[in-house]
Amino acid sequence: MTVYKTILKRRSIRRFKQKPIALSILKKLVDAARYAPSAANLQPWEFVIVNKKDVVDELFGFSQWAGYLGKKGAPQAGQLPVSFIVALLNSERCLKPKYAQADLGAVVQNILLTATELGLGSCWLGAIDRVGIAKLLNAPKNVSVEYAVALGFPDEKSIAEEMKRSHKYYRDKKGMLHVPKRPLAKIIHLNKY
Repeated sequence: MTVYKTILKRRSIRRFKQKPIALSILKKLVDAARYAPSAANLQPWEFVIVNKKDVVDELFGFSQWAGYLGKKGAPQAGQLPVSFIVALLNSERCLKPKYAQADLGAVVQNILLTATELGLGSCWLGAIDRVGIAKLLNAPKNVSVEYAVALGFPDEKSIAEEMKRSHKYYRDKKGMLHVPKRPLAKIIHLNKY
């Protein structure tokens, strides 16, 4: 699959099969992340792979899911993530916080795209209890929790479609997730705005 096709295929997945992901695959996702660009090449990131069921379940409790879908947006019992990769910011390696957020966005995108290429489902979580997760993971004071990526083999289908009226994603009667995307013609400008 080309990079472009992987980008078009990637969707946030919120329902997972309860099949474990090999540690070697989880490490491969972090390896892809570490090749992301960073300001001044400082690489201010650290990662925690969470794949032990009781820790996964506890971390899940510190996350919020799919606000537009309400209570049905969060994975239900039997469809929870089987692993997480938590992206942390090491303040001792940080040039400026505004650059660090871009750096961490790049590492998360590398994880998401590599997961898609490998047939995994993923969901980038920013609505998380960072303090609770930091305590759970025993993160040192110079390291802050920024994002979590939920992972597993997908147990749902999600499609992108052209946005007509609303940007809000939704499930149809069959449970298919629909994700409206703004049309290219509405966002592209040539030479000047």
